[in-house]
Amino acid sequence: MDHLNAHAPGAPIRSGIPEHGRIPKYYAVKAHLSVLVDELGEGGLLPTERDLALRYEVSRETVRQALRELLLEGRLRRQGRGTVVAGPKLEQPLSLASYTEGVRRQGRRPGRSLVGLDRFPCPESLAPEIGVGLGEPVWHLERVLLADDERVGLESTYVAVDRVPELDTGFEPDSSFYAYLRDRLGISFGDADERIETVLATPREALLIGTPPALPMLLMHRLSRDTDGRPLERVRTLFRGDRFSFTTHLGT
Repeated sequence: MDHLNAHAPGAPIRSGIPEHGRIPKYYAVKAHLSVLVDELGEGGLLPTERDLALRYEVSRETVRQALRELLLEGRLRRQGRGTVVAGPKLEQPLSLASYTEGVRRQGRRPGRSLVGLDRFPCPESLAPEIGVGLGEPVWHLERVLLADDERVGLESTYVAVDRVPELDTGFEPDSSFYAYLRDRLGISFGDADERIETVLATPREALLIGTPPALPMLLMHRLSRDTDGRPLERVRTLFRGDRFSFTTHLGT
């Protein structure tokens, strides 16, 4: 298995092989499958678990473990009763650009599906984050994120009703909220604080996104302000860990 020792840029050191040189069977199978994935290319159909077990002379459970890891990493995806090679991950820039703009730049078709739009009195914990007083009315906009009609995330936006009073009548739920603020209300974003962490989706979230609860998610918290420095929105967004990566440019 000479390819196990290949060290491509960005790959784990020695491809993850422990210093004592002994590797689990599933990892050896995973390495073989990685080569097969590259050979098949996007959309290529993998052989059945039974055929792979015979090919690599291991148990079907060993093959399943290797496949599970490649599925979680986003290199494979289920299609019907088979497993195919997945396309590249969506790269979302860490910037004040909207999700819509980020997906469109990669030649994909962005979309959102409305889960709900609710109006409620602002609780104490949220009030300072969006710049309203306790009990003042707040919108909660929840939408499933889509890329070429594939469900890839779940977004919750909290914003003061005073800032966007006609959100329930003047906004198209499948469109960009940022474009609506900019083009219809003349509100421009100035800056934001952002925090990213890894989590597991709740059963409800997993059902809405259409993923297993065990699939790791990237959770982004964003607090945005307008060009005058006034708090504008609080956003909580779950991105599928197998379909997304984040990019940014660093300078001195």
